[in-house]
Amino acid sequence: MGKDGSPKHYNQFDSKRNRLTWIFGVSGLCILSYIMGSWKTAPYTTNNQPDAYAKVGCDVASTQSSTSQSSSSETQTSPSTLDFASHHHIQINNPSGMQDFPPCDMKLSEYTPCQDQVRGRRFDRNMLKYRERHCPTKDELLYCLIPAPPKYKTPFKWPQSRDYAWYDNIPHKELSIEKAIQNWIQVEGDKFRFPGGGTMFPRGADAYIDDINELIPLKSGNIRTAIDTGCGVASWGAYLLKRDIIAMSFAPRDTHEAQVQFALERGVPAMIGIMGSQRIPYPARAFDMAHCSRCLIPWGKFDGIYLIEVDRVLKPGGYWILSGPPIRWKTYWRGWERTEEDLKQEQDEIEDVAKSICWKKVIEKGDLAIWQKPINHKECIQSRKVIKTPHICQSDNHDMAWYTDMEKCITPLPEVSSSGQVAGGALEKWPSRAFATPPRISSGSIPTITPEIFQKDNDLWRDRVAHYKHVLPLQQGKYRNVMDMNAYLGGFAAALLKYPVWVMNVVSPNSDHDTLGAIYERGFIGTYHDWCEAFSTYPRTYDLIHAGGVFNIYQDRCNITLILLEMDRILRPEGSAIFREPVELLLKIKSITEAMKWNSKIIDHESGPFNPEKILVADKTYWTGQATPNKN
Repeated sequence: MGKDGSPKHYNQFDSKRNRLTWIFGVSGLCILSYIMGSWKTAPYTTNNQPDAYAKVGCDVASTQSSTSQSSSSETQTSPSTLDFASHHHIQINNPSGMQDFPPCDMKLSEYTPCQDQVRGRRFDRNMLKYRERHCPTKDELLYCLIPAPPKYKTPFKWPQSRDYAWYDNIPHKELSIEKAIQNWIQVEGDKFRFPGGGTMFPRGADAYIDDINELIPLKSGNIRTAIDTGCGVASWGAYLLKRDIIAMSFAPRDTHEAQVQFALERGVPAMIGIMGSQRIPYPARAFDMAHCSRCLIPWGKFDGIYLIEVDRVLKPGGYWILSGPPIRWKTYWRGWERTEEDLKQEQDEIEDVAKSICWKKVIEKGDLAIWQKPINHKECIQSRKVIKTPHICQSDNHDMAWYTDMEKCITPLPEVSSSGQVAGGALEKWPSRAFATPPRISSGSIPTITPEIFQKDNDLWRDRVAHYKHVLPLQQGKYRNVMDMNAYLGGFAAALLKYPVWVMNVVSPNSDHDTLGAIYERGFIGTYHDWCEAFSTYPRTYDLIHAGGVFNIYQDRCNITLILLEMDRILRPEGSAIFREPVELLLKIKSITEAMKWNSKIIDHESGPFNPEKILVADKTYWTGQATPNKN
């Protein structure tokens, strides 16, 4: 009993009741405060729906209506646009302070920053070094938008684009005059027509390729990737495509104005490039076939260094095809305005270099000569006891090809156990090759990348492209030239195989894992490139650019604004770009793209709204430069 005579348990009960009352009272006040605060600050639309939700598009009917307008061919609705902007009543200035970028001067309409002809004149002419990549200094960088020509039109869709291009898009008649007899290009009203001719194939590239097919098997599926050195307007590569062979065509920016630009306008893979003093930017063992049709490369000079470089990038058993001087010189020497002695000496030099690097001459017939690289180096290594030069390279940087000097030595092939074994592993025939595990991965040559990781990457990209097709008209022919700025294993290119596109797969030379060789083993093409610099192409040459994780990689190395301006330079008017980054970085990218006159929207990750990585889909708007007034 207590002092007042009441039981002790009654006081304990009363105390507990007071505590519960206090807890419920405080909780009630908190809830009431939250409700009042929400009511006080939430902005409402006219139909009493919160603005934030209205922007996301909770009204299913309106979302579907919008989707049907943007892409009538798709049967499913597109992912909702996500709104990450704040919705307070107080006006807050743009924290980035981003202002719209002005257009550059019209004279820069075809500006190629790292192959600028004026800047190139400062450099050594020996081995054509002045035509190699020489990028702008910090003081020379441009913060303006490269304008399209005043009457720019949407290019023809593939496959019509193979044969036609608008004159107003590339207003250069020089090649149609200079190469009139050779049928490179013809002007027909407001269009260019590409008959498929070339210096050494006056009957057209189609017939020329048929001649090659009679000498080596082009239709078996064993030959998939090719390289065309000194490509002209890339008609050889254009007509190989219908035979399921994809060629990397390159040519310098020289007196043959805009030849690579013509190739890309046609929807044919091409890059600005040259055989100079540095390795071409492709890995070792990349191509099944190499080609030179009167490409004017001095194959026998400089101790055969250019043929040695072709050997580096050829796959084991790959072919090298040569037409034009000096082949068949006994017939053509007068027309070539060269002496018989000079041409014979040139062919002898080529034959000697080819033999010294262990190539076998397959055939010389008509205007064509073809050599083949051995499938392994067992006999070649033994031959070094007799043939001392060139020696086998001792370095292990065979794939390194970014500002890397050429070497006068034979790039060694992976070791084999028997003379009949293909060095590095035999490849599947095309199209099985696209999804078969590349030998570089199955052999463990790329650290930490296993066959299981390769398969998962394929599955990942199948899902991603299925997601993309709801917001991009992939099936409508709007896109032809596609670039993957961070290609990894080439999964994006593989997932796009059923669409009428080709993909330039870009791999950073500073990547922890060099995967470009594996991409080539899959039957795709690509190049090494550091996005702190401009790409080796003309303006307006790509329809769709994919940038997955690019800015997360480069944001601490270089100015991401300059990367975006470079994307604007190479993207065609009304072309599209896809960015995949964390939201904070996407918002920064979005603000810059809006200053570049792009339209953009953020959508959910393909796995759903709870994934912190989001996707920014952007479209470059159509605008052109102003015609320069005629002072006369």
